[in-house]
Amino acid sequence: MGSWLRERLGPRVDVERLLVEERFVYDDLRAVREDDPYVLHTFVWFHRDLPDEVEVPGDLPVVHRDERLVVVDKPAFLSTIPRGEHVLQSVVVRMRAELGLPELSSLHRLDRVTSGVLMLATERRWRAPYQVLFERGEVRKTYRALAPWHPDLTFPVTVRNHIAKERGAWRAEVVPGAPVNAETEIDVESRVGDLAVYRLLPRTGRTHQLRLHLHGLGIPIVDDPLYPEVLDVALDDFSRPLQLLASELAFTDPVDGTERRFVSGRSFPL
Repeated sequence: MGSWLRERLGPRVDVERLLVEERFVYDDLRAVREDDPYVLHTFVWFHRDLPDEVEVPGDLPVVHRDERLVVVDKPAFLSTIPRGEHVLQSVVVRMRAELGLPELSSLHRLDRVTSGVLMLATERRWRAPYQVLFERGEVRKTYRALAPWHPDLTFPVTVRNHIAKERGAWRAEVVPGAPVNAETEIDVESRVGDLAVYRLLPRTGRTHQLRLHLHGLGIPIVDDPLYPEVLDVALDDFSRPLQLLASELAFTDPVDGTERRFVSGRSFPL
């Protein structure tokens, strides 16, 4: 097993040390030994060492909690789920520890730089009925964004196009002539000097859809680090949060049939 672990994990993991510290375990929690015979179709578990993470500023209030759901009001720069360089600094990991809910999991995602309402399931058994709502587009989402005011534009307007994002690429792009897969209704709510607060009603959920649709109208969201150009922003620079807010979620509860509506308490400027 020692030889297999070295071949499987390569230089990414200090296999020697983890074997000595008995941090590789089988399903029954027995420690994996260096000279254990290799066995087909078995699982080996371990926790990788985590790098130090800079704490993301901002509060993470619980908007709602019941037996099935937890709804939080996420600040900008906090990841939804643990991944890459953001593990401890993620909503799921923070709230599992804070609320004592080891099975807590997100039912949808917000970009790390997006703020607002995020819904999670308290236990695995509740994931399926609520995730189906998102998959079928039965959750009514309202976003708001702070972006330049453009007097030549007429609102409300519906933007429809095809958005694609290659794996590993930072930015998504609009593909001219391709079948429509992204649609957003956009309207103006208020003026703030040379800026305006826009209400965004997405009918689809493509990656970076709202950011691309406003950028396409010539009114990119204030402090967007990717559109219209990629900015060199350090991971620990929290000084300019994206001015995009997931304001509301509304749906008919698939378990008890009640009407649900959750609203962010945040306002612009974020």
